[in-house]
Amino acid sequence: MKTAELFENKTVFSLEVFPPKPDAEESVIYDTLEELSDISPDFISVTYGAGGGNNGCKTIQIASDIKHRYGVESVAHLPCIELKREQAAEILDSLQAHGIENVLALRGDRREGSAPAGDFRHASDLISFIKENYDFNVLAACYPEVHPESGSAVNDLKWLRYKAECGADHLITQLFLDNRYFYDFYEKARIAGIGVPIEAGIMPVTNKRQIERMVKLCGVELPKKFVRVLEKYEHNESALRDAGIAYAIDQITDLIAEGVDGIHLYTMNNPYVAHRIFDAVESLIAVSVSASV
Repeated sequence: MKTAELFENKTVFSLEVFPPKPDAEESVIYDTLEELSDISPDFISVTYGAGGGNNGCKTIQIASDIKHRYGVESVAHLPCIELKREQAAEILDSLQAHGIENVLALRGDRREGSAPAGDFRHASDLISFIKENYDFNVLAACYPEVHPESGSAVNDLKWLRYKAECGADHLITQLFLDNRYFYDFYEKARIAGIGVPIEAGIMPVTNKRQIERMVKLCGVELPKKFVRVLEKYEHNESALRDAGIAYAIDQITDLIAEGVDGIHLYTMNNPYVAHRIFDAVESLIAVSVSASV
């Protein structure tokens, strides 16, 4: 099933996982999926390998197993900055052969000190390539707090609208910790003529190093409320985990009450955290589904 079709009569709830690192046991991801599938999410997305490169083949296999072994719709991430057109076609052909219908088209991170080797400069280039040659449902990323390289919110929205015009069927946001950024972004996206579903990406913050890394990579602002939580519990691992879960639940509760299209939970391959959050918001999602029918 194509993910864009899921939003017609419900609030979508989806998860993200990543493949194991090359030196890790393959069974670890399947133990994780076994537990996550109990949640019965609308779909599970799989990032492009751990460290990229040939490890991307794990993405294809895991996405295939999610769909065919666990009965959950899957989405395969595909970063394009290092791909030639022939390589992209080979990956897409393989995804198609495995019965995968959904691709998250991404530019991917630039490597410091070297020029990109691929034929695609932007995610929009990959989106156009997919739509011209295949029948995939294409997802794309968006940034409530503006992509670090965009320069301005206006420029960011211009390029996001271009992604939609190129054929993006469904958008998922980068993580954010202040819902006000999401609401402002969502309203401006609709005014700009971007009409596709926009899922809110939520990452439960369960350790200090994790959030420090994300702030550096994505430029996410830390609200005062969150900073107080971090400062109070940073030296108590279990307390910070529980506080991070509570913070994410609070965010999701507010988003569902405001009629968000969907919630995409960055699980960090942690079924315990994902279950705690889903158990807390499951009834809210059910109410939003019945209200929309």
